Amino acid sequence: MLWAIAPLLTCGSATPFTMGYAAVKLRSKLLWLATVGYSVGLVAFVAGLSGSGDMYELLGALGISASWVGGTVHSLIIRNRVFESNDSPNDQAIALAQHRRELRQEARELAERDPALARELRIGRPDLPRQYDDGGLVDINHAPAPVIAQLPGLTDELAQRIVQARSEVGAFISAEDVSVALNLPPHLTPGLADLTVYIP
Repeated sequence: MLWAIAPLLTCGSATPFTMGYAAVKLRSKLLWLATVGYSVGLVAFVAGLSGSGDMYELLGALGISASWVGGTVHSLIIRNRVFESNDSPNDQAIALAQHRRELRQEARELAERDPALARELRIGRPDLPRQYDDGGLVDINHAPAPVIAQLPGLTDELAQRIVQARSEVGAFISAEDVSVALNLPPHLTPGLADLTVYIP
């Protein structure tokens, strides 16, 4: 942001430098032309200051307007392109997965503190319309079997068994509770713990 508002803060004198940086970074001929244009505007402003008369004043006003206002607007428009992330697709995928994990943890903590609010936000209910992003959680105590069946390692049959067991025993309290109640293979428990929530 500081780069983008440098032309504003410096009354346009930094505009040729900010545009030059953008031209180098993006390897853009158009930005090189803009850099030259803003430099000419700055020279016109200096010439307008050094001369006297209406023509020099007009030249100075046009030069500073182009460099100051035009440079600021231009910088704000292109700043995302200049500073966009150069992360590899793998880095982006890892960052997204970590972000989803953080969202799940926040949603779990919220559900533990305030189950009524969690139900209202429909945490763990991807089958219902909602606005809250819970990172992909599934509420084992309320979600329908087809949603539960989408969890890694679960089948339609296992999902039906989970729904039947919860109607008989009431609410589950953890992934371990589900695994013990249904005698699930032990390797499924960590995945369930990561992707599920247990709202009473």
